[in-house]
Amino acid sequence: MTQLTTPGIAGAFDLTATGDGRHTARVDETWQGWSGPHGGVVAALLVEVALRAAAEPLPVRAVDLRFLGRPATGVLEFAAAATAVGRNTAVVDVRAEQGGVAVAAAAVTLGRTVPSEVATYAGAPAPAVPAPEECAEFRLPPEIVPAGARFEIRPASDVLPLTGSAERELRAWVTLRPEGGGADRFPIDAAALAILADALPPALFAALRAPVAAPTVALSLYLHAEPVAAQPVLVTTVNASTGGGWSVDDTELRARDGRLLATARQTRRVLG
Repeated sequence: MTQLTTPGIAGAFDLTATGDGRHTARVDETWQGWSGPHGGVVAALLVEVALRAAAEPLPVRAVDLRFLGRPATGVLEFAAAATAVGRNTAVVDVRAEQGGVAVAAAAVTLGRTVPSEVATYAGAPAPAVPAPEECAEFRLPPEIVPAGARFEIRPASDVLPLTGSAERELRAWVTLRPEGGGADRFPIDAAALAILADALPPALFAALRAPVAAPTVALSLYLHAEPVAAQPVLVTTVNASTGGGWSVDDTELRARDGRLLATARQTRRVLG
Protein backbone atom coordinates (compact mmCIF):
# COMPACT_ATOMS: atom_id res chain seq x y z
CA MET A 1 0.00 0.00 0.00
CA THR A 2 1.46 3.34 -1.04
CA GLN A 3 0.42 6.67 0.42
CA LEU A 4 -0.45 9.38 -2.11
CA THR A 5 0.43 12.56 -0.23
CA THR A 6 0.32 15.56 -2.57
CA PRO A 7 0.19 19.34 -2.06
CA GLY A 8 -3.60 19.09 -2.63
CA ILE A 9 -5.10 18.71 0.85
CA ALA A 10 -2.16 20.30 2.65
CA GLY A 11 -2.04 23.18 0.17
CA ALA A 12 -5.78 23.82 0.37
CA PHE A 13 -5.39 24.65 4.07
CA ASP A 14 -1.93 26.25 3.85
CA LEU A 15 -0.34 23.60 6.06
CA THR A 16 3.07 25.06 6.93
CA ALA A 17 5.99 23.79 9.01
CA THR A 18 7.01 26.28 11.72
CA GLY A 19 9.95 24.36 13.21
CA ASP A 20 10.51 21.78 15.94
CA GLY A 21 7.96 19.42 14.40
CA ARG A 22 5.17 21.98 14.62
CA HIS A 23 2.82 23.14 11.84
CA THR A 24 0.04 25.63 11.29
CA ALA A 25 -2.97 25.48 8.97
CA ARG A 26 -5.90 27.75 8.20
CA VAL A 27 -9.50 26.55 7.90
CA ASP A 28 -11.69 29.32 6.49
CA GLU A 29 -15.42 29.92 6.90
CA THR A 30 -16.31 27.97 3.75
CA TRP A 31 -15.39 24.84 5.73
CA GLN A 32 -17.68 25.71 8.64
CA GLY A 33 -19.72 22.72 9.83
CA TRP A 34 -22.61 22.71 12.31
CA SER A 35 -20.75 24.42 15.13
CA GLY A 36 -17.13 24.82 14.03
CA PRO A 37 -14.70 23.73 11.33
CA HIS A 38 -15.72 20.56 9.50
CA GLY A 39 -14.60 17.63 11.67
CA GLY A 40 -13.29 15.67 8.70
CA VAL A 41 -10.99 18.56 7.79
CA VAL A 42 -9.50 18.60 11.28
CA ALA A 43 -8.96 14.84 10.97
CA ALA A 44 -7.36 15.25 7.53
CA LEU A 45 -4.92 17.87 8.81
CA LEU A 46 -3.95 15.67 11.77
CA VAL A 47 -3.22 12.89 9.26
CA GLU A 48 -1.11 15.16 7.07
CA VAL A 49 0.91 16.38 10.07
CA ALA A 50 1.45 12.77 11.20
CA LEU A 51 2.79 11.82 7.76
CA ARG A 52 5.23 14.71 7.90
CA ALA A 53 6.37 13.76 11.39
CA ALA A 54 7.03 10.10 10.57
CA ALA A 55 10.63 8.98 10.14
CA GLU A 56 9.78 7.36 6.79
CA PRO A 57 6.80 7.50 4.40
CA LEU A 58 4.72 4.57 5.62
CA PRO A 59 1.05 4.16 4.63
CA VAL A 60 -1.67 5.23 7.04
CA ARG A 61 -3.50 2.24 8.55
CA ALA A 62 -5.71 3.78 11.23
CA VAL A 63 -6.66 7.12 12.78
CA ASP A 64 -8.10 7.48 16.28
CA LEU A 65 -9.30 11.06 16.83
CA ARG A 66 -10.79 12.75 19.90
CA PHE A 67 -12.09 16.30 20.09
CA LEU A 68 -10.89 17.92 23.30
CA GLY A 69 -12.58 21.28 22.90
CA ARG A 70 -14.63 23.33 20.50
CA PRO A 71 -12.40 24.50 17.63
CA ALA A 72 -13.20 27.59 15.59
CA THR A 73 -12.43 28.43 12.00
CA GLY A 74 -9.13 30.21 11.53
CA VAL A 75 -5.59 29.14 12.35
CA LEU A 76 -4.89 25.76 13.93
CA GLU A 77 -1.50 24.83 15.40
CA PHE A 78 -0.22 21.25 15.42
CA ALA A 79 2.45 19.33 17.31
CA ALA A 80 3.42 15.72 16.61
CA ALA A 81 5.61 13.01 18.13
CA ALA A 82 6.37 9.72 16.38
CA THR A 83 7.12 6.39 18.08
CA ALA A 84 8.52 3.39 16.20
CA VAL A 85 6.80 0.09 17.05
CA GLY A 86 9.10 -2.63 15.76
CA ARG A 87 10.44 -2.51 12.20
CA ASN A 88 7.16 -2.13 10.31
CA THR A 89 4.87 0.06 12.40
CA ALA A 90 4.92 3.59 13.80
CA VAL A 91 2.40 5.56 15.84
CA VAL A 92 2.30 9.34 15.58
CA ASP A 93 0.52 11.30 18.31
CA VAL A 94 -0.73 14.65 17.01
CA ARG A 95 -2.43 17.51 18.84
CA ALA A 96 -4.28 20.48 17.39
CA GLU A 97 -4.37 23.71 19.40
CA GLN A 98 -5.90 27.18 19.18
CA GLY A 99 -4.66 29.95 21.41
CA GLY A 100 -2.57 27.46 23.35
CA VAL A 101 -5.61 25.29 24.16
CA ALA A 102 -5.83 21.72 22.84
CA VAL A 103 -8.94 21.20 20.68
CA ALA A 104 -8.24 17.77 19.14
CA ALA A 105 -5.78 14.90 19.38
CA ALA A 106 -5.20 11.80 17.29
CA ALA A 107 -3.10 8.67 17.27
CA VAL A 108 -2.23 7.86 13.65
CA THR A 109 -0.95 4.34 13.01
CA LEU A 110 1.38 3.86 10.04
CA GLY A 111 2.41 0.44 8.76
CA ARG A 112 4.68 -0.99 6.10
CA THR A 113 3.24 -3.29 3.43
CA VAL A 114 4.95 -6.68 3.81
CA PRO A 115 4.60 -10.08 2.10
CA SER A 116 2.20 -12.51 3.76
CA GLU A 117 1.16 -16.12 3.19
CA VAL A 118 -2.34 -15.34 4.48
CA ALA A 119 -4.85 -15.06 1.65
CA THR A 120 -6.03 -11.57 0.81
CA TYR A 121 -9.63 -10.73 1.76
CA ALA A 122 -11.18 -7.53 0.45
CA GLY A 123 -14.32 -7.52 2.60
CA ALA A 124 -17.96 -8.06 1.72
CA PRO A 125 -19.08 -7.33 -1.85
CA ALA A 126 -20.07 -3.78 -2.72
CA PRO A 127 -23.79 -2.96 -2.71
CA ALA A 128 -25.55 -2.66 -6.07
CA VAL A 129 -26.17 1.06 -6.66
CA PRO A 130 -26.69 3.35 -9.66
CA ALA A 131 -23.60 5.02 -11.14
CA PRO A 132 -22.87 8.56 -9.88
CA GLU A 133 -24.03 10.20 -13.11
CA GLU A 134 -27.40 8.42 -12.76
CA CYS A 135 -28.03 9.95 -9.34
CA ALA A 136 -29.50 13.42 -8.86
CA GLU A 137 -27.48 15.89 -6.80
CA PHE A 138 -28.56 16.73 -3.24
CA ARG A 139 -27.42 20.01 -1.71
CA LEU A 140 -26.98 20.58 2.01
CA PRO A 141 -28.43 24.00 2.98
CA PRO A 142 -25.41 26.38 2.98
CA GLU A 143 -27.09 28.61 5.57
CA ILE A 144 -26.98 25.65 8.00
CA VAL A 145 -23.76 23.93 6.92
CA PRO A 146 -21.52 26.16 4.77
CA ALA A 147 -19.10 23.24 4.26
CA GLY A 148 -21.86 21.44 2.35
CA ALA A 149 -20.92 23.51 -0.71
CA ARG A 150 -17.53 21.77 -0.67
CA PHE A 151 -19.11 18.43 -1.57
CA GLU A 152 -21.02 17.13 -4.55
CA ILE A 153 -23.46 14.66 -3.00
CA ARG A 154 -25.53 12.32 -5.16
CA PRO A 155 -27.78 10.01 -3.09
CA ALA A 156 -27.62 6.40 -4.28
CA SER A 157 -30.74 5.33 -2.35
CA ASP A 158 -34.25 6.68 -1.73
CA VAL A 159 -33.48 7.55 1.91
CA LEU A 160 -32.76 11.26 2.43
CA PRO A 161 -32.03 13.35 5.55
CA LEU A 162 -34.97 14.77 7.52
CA THR A 163 -37.62 12.65 5.82
CA GLY A 164 -38.75 10.65 8.86
CA SER A 165 -37.60 7.40 7.29
CA ALA A 166 -37.88 4.07 9.10
CA GLU A 167 -34.33 3.38 7.86
CA ARG A 168 -31.35 5.00 9.54
CA GLU A 169 -28.94 4.72 6.64
CA LEU A 170 -27.66 7.33 4.19
CA ARG A 171 -25.83 6.30 1.00
CA ALA A 172 -24.42 8.67 -1.60
CA TRP A 173 -21.67 9.22 -4.12
CA VAL A 174 -19.56 12.08 -2.74
CA THR A 175 -16.93 14.16 -4.53
CA LEU A 176 -14.74 16.84 -2.94
CA ARG A 177 -15.12 20.31 -4.46
CA PRO A 178 -11.92 22.26 -3.75
CA GLU A 179 -11.91 26.01 -4.17
CA GLY A 180 -11.83 27.02 -7.81
CA GLY A 181 -12.57 23.48 -9.02
CA GLY A 182 -9.64 21.23 -9.95
CA ALA A 183 -10.85 18.18 -8.02
CA ASP A 184 -8.15 16.17 -9.75
CA ARG A 185 -5.70 17.74 -7.30
CA PHE A 186 -7.11 15.50 -4.60
CA PRO A 187 -6.29 11.80 -4.83
CA ILE A 188 -8.44 9.68 -2.55
CA ASP A 189 -5.79 9.07 0.09
CA ALA A 190 -6.02 8.90 3.89
CA ALA A 191 -6.49 12.66 4.31
CA ALA A 192 -9.23 12.85 1.67
CA LEU A 193 -10.97 9.80 3.15
CA ALA A 194 -10.96 11.48 6.58
CA ILE A 195 -12.90 14.38 5.06
CA LEU A 196 -15.27 12.15 3.09
CA ALA A 197 -16.00 9.99 6.16
CA ASP A 198 -17.63 13.07 7.69
CA ALA A 199 -19.27 14.38 4.51
CA LEU A 200 -22.82 13.10 5.04
CA PRO A 201 -25.19 14.26 7.79
CA PRO A 202 -25.53 12.00 10.85
CA ALA A 203 -27.42 8.86 9.84
CA LEU A 204 -30.01 9.48 12.55
CA PHE A 205 -31.12 12.49 10.45
CA ALA A 206 -32.82 10.03 8.10
CA ALA A 207 -35.34 9.30 10.88
CA LEU A 208 -35.87 12.96 11.86
CA ARG A 209 -38.00 15.74 10.41
CA ALA A 210 -35.90 18.63 11.74
CA PRO A 211 -32.14 18.86 12.39
CA VAL A 212 -30.54 18.76 15.82
CA ALA A 213 -26.99 19.61 16.80
CA ALA A 214 -24.90 16.43 16.89
CA PRO A 215 -21.21 17.38 17.22
CA THR A 216 -18.56 14.71 16.80
CA VAL A 217 -16.70 13.69 19.96
CA ALA A 218 -14.66 10.79 18.55
CA LEU A 219 -13.85 9.53 15.06
CA SER A 220 -11.94 6.37 14.17
CA LEU A 221 -10.89 5.68 10.57
CA TYR A 222 -9.48 2.42 9.22
CA LEU A 223 -7.79 2.13 5.81
CA HIS A 224 -8.28 -1.04 3.74
CA ALA A 225 -6.88 -0.43 0.25
CA GLU A 226 -4.45 1.53 -1.87
CA PRO A 227 -5.27 5.20 -2.46
CA VAL A 228 -6.98 5.86 -5.80
CA ALA A 229 -7.15 8.77 -8.21
CA ALA A 230 -9.73 11.53 -7.73
CA GLN A 231 -13.22 10.13 -8.24
CA PRO A 232 -16.66 9.95 -6.60
CA VAL A 233 -16.59 7.78 -3.47
CA LEU A 234 -19.60 5.74 -2.37
CA VAL A 235 -20.21 6.71 1.27
CA THR A 236 -22.67 4.66 3.33
CA THR A 237 -23.43 5.82 6.87
CA VAL A 238 -25.54 3.67 9.22
CA ASN A 239 -26.80 4.71 12.65
CA ALA A 240 -25.60 1.90 14.93
CA SER A 241 -27.36 3.29 18.01
CA THR A 242 -28.83 6.46 19.51
CA GLY A 243 -29.83 7.05 23.12
CA GLY A 244 -29.11 9.02 26.26
CA GLY A 245 -27.87 12.02 24.30
CA TRP A 246 -25.33 9.99 22.31
CA SER A 247 -25.29 8.52 18.81
CA VAL A 248 -22.87 6.19 17.00
CA ASP A 249 -22.55 5.94 13.21
CA ASP A 250 -20.67 3.34 11.17
CA THR A 251 -19.43 4.48 7.76
CA GLU A 252 -18.10 2.62 4.72
CA LEU A 253 -16.24 4.26 1.84
CA ARG A 254 -15.80 2.54 -1.53
CA ALA A 255 -14.11 3.40 -4.82
CA ARG A 256 -16.17 3.53 -7.98
CA ASP A 257 -15.07 -0.02 -8.87
CA GLY A 258 -16.44 -1.29 -5.54
CA ARG A 259 -13.16 -1.59 -3.64
CA LEU A 260 -13.47 -1.00 0.09
CA LEU A 261 -11.21 1.97 0.79
CA ALA A 262 -11.98 2.75 4.42
CA THR A 263 -14.41 2.28 7.27
CA ALA A 264 -15.09 4.67 10.12
CA ARG A 265 -16.96 4.86 13.41
CA GLN A 266 -18.14 8.20 14.76
CA THR A 267 -19.46 9.01 18.23
CA ARG A 268 -21.62 12.13 18.56
CA ARG A 269 -23.32 14.09 21.32
CA VAL A 270 -26.97 14.71 20.49
CA LEU A 271 -27.94 18.17 21.72
CA GLY A 272 -31.67 18.12 21.30
